[in-house]
Order: sequence, then C-alpha cells, then structure tokens
Amino acid sequence: MKLTLTAMVILISASYGSAAAQTPKSDQGLLGRHYREGEKLTYRMKGVNEKWHYEIQADGVVKKDSSGYFEEYAWSRLISDGKEATLPPATVSFRQQLTLDPNHSPSFPNFSQVDLRLVGPITDLLTFYADLWLAIKTGQVKRAGDHFYFKRSSPNSWADGNYVLLGEDSIDFDITLKEVRQSDQTIVLVVRHFPPEKPEVKLPADWMRQPVAGTPNNWVQVTKGNEGKYIAAVGKETFDVHINLSMVDGSILSGTLDNPVETIERECSDAALTKCGDARRHHIMRQIEIKLER
Repeated sequence: MKLTLTAMVILISASYGSAAAQTPKSDQGLLGRHYREGEKLTYRMKGVNEKWHYEIQADGVVKKDSSGYFEEYAWSRLISDGKEATLPPATVSFRQQLTLDPNHSPSFPNFSQVDLRLVGPITDLLTFYADLWLAIKTGQVKRAGDHFYFKRSSPNSWADGNYVLLGEDSIDFDITLKEVRQSDQTIVLVVRHFPPEKPEVKLPADWMRQPVAGTPNNWVQVTKGNEGKYIAAVGKETFDVHINLSMVDGSILSGTLDNPVETIERECSDAALTKCGDARRHHIMRQIEIKLER
C-alpha cells in the first residue's frame, strides 16, 4: 500500500506541470522564490505511513541551468522505526531535483536505483514543492484570503500490469493563501485535494460504485492475490497540505501533509470482480512533517 500511494503522488505532481504550463505567468504577489545560486538547504522529515515511523534528511543546493533555478537534494540519515538504517550506495548517490521557479518545470524522479523505503519521502517532498510551484505559476493567490480551485478530474494511473492490474485516482485541488504574518515574515499556504464531483476512475464492478465515505469514490485498485485471486479495493482519498514559507526569500520553512484514504477491500476469485468475499474496511493514514534547518 505504501508504494501504491507514493506512486499516485508522483502522477499527481507530474500532472501539475502539464496543466499549469498552459497557464500564462501572472504577477506572483506575495509568493515567489528568490534564489541564490549556491545556497544550501537542509530539510528534516518525519513520517508515519500506516505502521511505519521514520525520520530522514534531505540536503540541497541551489543550481541554475538554461531553464532557470532548481534545487538538487541528496538523502541521508534514515531512522526507521527508531533504528538507524544503512542506505545502499546507489541511493546515497541519488540526486532529486525540485524547483519553485515558475519558468522551470518540476522533474519526474527516477527511482530505478533508489531504495524502496525512500520512494515515499522523495515523492512527499515533491508534493510540497509541486503544490507551492502551482500556486506561484498560476498567480491566482496573491494576498491573504485569496482562493483558487484547480480541477483535475482526469484519472492518474499507477498500474504496472504485473502486480497492480488497476490503480487510479481522481483529485481536484483547492489552494488558499491563508495567512500573512508580518510579525515573523511568514506566509501560510493551504492546499486541499478533494474528490471531483464526477471522478473518472474506472470501476469495473457494480459494488464499487456505492460511495464508501459520503462522496463518489475517487480511488480504486486491483492487485494480484494468492492462488489466482484478486484483491480489489475502492474508496475516497484526500490530501491536506499546509506550507509555511518565508516572505524574505520564498523558501519553504516547514510543512505538513495529511493523506487519509477510506476504502473497502474484497478478495475476488474472478477478473471481473463479481465473485468476491465480504467487504473489509481499511483506513489508511499517512502523516508527514518537514522542517528547514538553516
């Protein structure tokens, strides 16, 4: 389940780039990152992913290419369930590129050499950056109280055709510049991710159409089970992202991400998902915190 959720985050974040790239750049108002080439940043992340608790560090440096500025991060100091963990050399050598420059599109991470434990942290940091990048790029929130709704009802897929046979979600974005704090020169941005009125996810069986949590289901997954069985799940997914950023240079100072998913899950004996056992409720909760350490 961890890998499924993080794969979904990648696809959502990637969709920001293609959609927002079609939006003309506007006056950024209070938002906007003021980069200095060579600037160094260190983020400490704490996460809870169902039963897994972890801490990890991302060390970055600001660079510039022909498209603009970006930040390049190396990951280290993983503490998994209270114990220090050793990362393989390929993961230590991995570099993640992030950006808040509206002229530089967010990049898609290459996980081919990355320890699976880092897929979640890497994509969660990407989510913080992609949310703020979208707010900057569209220029729709410029002062306290400004609000912008970004429709993205088209489904994102994380199916690999091997283990995950069907994996889709459909989520819209609600962006609010919540607060401007002159006392400490910070800004609070809130991005909520909701099910659309009419999610466009594929629901192959009739029982999947019944709302699980009060809204049309916007999350579905079918995986291979044991002995030729199928594990089918459907439900409601949301994200709440809070970002505190500096009015001085526009950097992310801290942030939180809450990602609940309410599902029902059934084991089925046929690919059409019509011969299934009793439904089991499954509540998934991921909670992530990041903090900039100067």
